[in-house]
Amino acid sequence: MTENGQQPILSLKNLKTYFPTDEGLVRAVDGLSFDVSPGKTLGIVGESGCGKSTVGRSILGIIDKPGRIEEGEIIWRRESDDGALQEIDLAQQPPNSTLMRSIRGQEIALVFQEPMTSFSPVHTIGNQLMEAIRLHLDLTKDEAFERARDLLDKVGIPNPEQRLGEYSFQLSGGLRQRAMIAMALSCDPKLLIADEPTTALDVTTQAQILDLLREMQEENGMAIILITHNLGVVAEMADDVVVMYLGREAEAGAVDDVYHNPQHPYTQGLLRSIPSIYYSGMKRLPSIEGTIPHPFNRPSGCTFRPRCPSFMEGVCDQNVPTFQKIEGAEHFVSCFLHHPPQEVSSNGN
Repeated sequence: MTENGQQPILSLKNLKTYFPTDEGLVRAVDGLSFDVSPGKTLGIVGESGCGKSTVGRSILGIIDKPGRIEEGEIIWRRESDDGALQEIDLAQQPPNSTLMRSIRGQEIALVFQEPMTSFSPVHTIGNQLMEAIRLHLDLTKDEAFERARDLLDKVGIPNPEQRLGEYSFQLSGGLRQRAMIAMALSCDPKLLIADEPTTALDVTTQAQILDLLREMQEENGMAIILITHNLGVVAEMADDVVVMYLGREAEAGAVDDVYHNPQHPYTQGLLRSIPSIYYSGMKRLPSIEGTIPHPFNRPSGCTFRPRCPSFMEGVCDQNVPTFQKIEGAEHFVSCFLHHPPQEVSSNGN
């Protein structure tokens, strides 16, 4: 998904993030690959439990224990002090290393899914913003205060100086989300990972948050990874999209290609389930049959086959589909409807 031969700022290659438990092994991310181009937005969509949030946490090295990166590469590209291109495999860096702590927040920032639990309830918004700023930037306390106030003003929070002295529980959901974005943008990151940035917000606030992200991207030229289950948000914001199912890519490509010509039955089902302004409302919306399999009891072969209307017996249950390009633009799909099975496997894990 690189445009015009442009070098991606981030590349995931066969990333596998597992959680060993007493009950079994949870393969939250199970061989995911994608590129993020500078100044572009990549949307990651899928049902709850498909591993979207784990992808963002894997990139930043903040996976909850006992999770670990089992395999794969997370290549972060940046300019070194002498101007040369530097490639760093974040998957090989200890989470608490000096390098990761310098990248986390300053070069790659994260907007958490729930801002209420992301802020400390016993410290003011200003203290937390200033701490993040001074951790990465060589500023005095007064300079950090000025920057924090300017950030709150930039993200549209009224009376920013007053808000700096308030606590997170004194702010509405929309203001907390804006404050979270201000903290993420405090050091002008090159990549922003936004994990469900509009969840639980009313539609007016959602639109304002999305407009804010777009304005910040245009101003700073940063790349964005937008993690969401909302296909409408991705249609509005993203340049490229990855559709995930059970930790793997089902389909990926430019948003227009995937939305207007979906090739995977899972993507087709997701798009059919979106309400339309032309829908009469007298009938139930189409839905995808069944539920996501239990993580300890993954189906053999294609993991989507128990819910797939195009299931082919003897093919989908005995072979693991590979993620391959189809004809046309940079459009990839993992489905035997487009790629014949190359080898027989009793289990896809």
